[in-house]
Amino acid sequence: MNDIEAGAARVSVDDKAMINCRADVNQLLPLKYHWAWEKYLAGCNNAWMPTEVSMQADISLWKSKDGLTDDERLMIKRNLGFFATSESLVANNIVLAVYRHLTNPECRQYLLRQAFEEAVHTHTFQYICESLGLDDGELFNMYREIPSITDKAAWALQFTQHLEDPEFRTGTPEMDQAFLKDLVAFYVVFEGMWFYTGFAQILSLGRRNKMVGIAEQYQYILRDESIHLNFGIDAINQIKIENPHLWNDVFQKEVRTMLAEGCELEIAYGRDTMPNGVLGLNAELCEQYMRFITNRRCAQLGLEPVWETTENPFPWMSEMMDLKKEKNFFETRVIEYQNGGSLEW
Repeated sequence: MNDIEAGAARVSVDDKAMINCRADVNQLLPLKYHWAWEKYLAGCNNAWMPTEVSMQADISLWKSKDGLTDDERLMIKRNLGFFATSESLVANNIVLAVYRHLTNPECRQYLLRQAFEEAVHTHTFQYICESLGLDDGELFNMYREIPSITDKAAWALQFTQHLEDPEFRTGTPEMDQAFLKDLVAFYVVFEGMWFYTGFAQILSLGRRNKMVGIAEQYQYILRDESIHLNFGIDAINQIKIENPHLWNDVFQKEVRTMLAEGCELEIAYGRDTMPNGVLGLNAELCEQYMRFITNRRCAQLGLEPVWETTENPFPWMSEMMDLKKEKNFFETRVIEYQNGGSLEW
């Protein structure tokens, strides 16, 4: 443990930085990145637990011989199979890697909140699995058994291997860029792209009054993930501002390649989960949707689009995806969770 430097100067806003900062990370105030603190408060105001959502209608439908088609059942199981362990992977990355190298206390405050939310999401899939009487071994091991899910997990893991090394340190352009790639991989690709096929699938069922309990839980997860994504985008863009030498043309090309690879992996996953499609949804529409989402993520990072301009095939998803539009969609439920004030979007 380092000795306390008696009589040291107080931390000022100018001392704070996103990475490689030597200011005392235990001193939250004065705030420098108000956007990070606001996202922490928004996350706190969006508190929910999966067990508060009734699963009775879902259980009845799942047990009914004619309630769901075989294709719908396959889609649901493979959807849950990806999500079941993905939230744990994200949580482990936050706790073991990202938290260590973001050297700002208000950002770390948000990361602590996000880590808890990832635990709630993992709890959600345990609750769904238990409620429906699914084979938990099959569900939670699907990332080893379904090729498209395996490929996604393997792609993501390459961006955590060096960060799990206790000797890894930021502080050089090479290592700083490695850390930036980790942020892009997990915030932009994993949470900002790969979750959206799954959201569209389950929320599409909910729109047809099927699996309404799961759909409600996915609505709350989507609301959480929207804040996670926007925090990640803000963090990446702030690091770019403070370290413009990292965001050179070569690195931008690498990031665009990452987004293109992530998109193709998600397209393959869409085909695996919906080989024949279901009412109102099929792999081709999900492919178009992922190209639309990928271009949108490029724009948020200030990059040129990866694909030619693509229309959103699921306009009904926009209300659930845009923070500024989510308030009306969710207000009938989330108002119950306000903690000392209204949640502003």
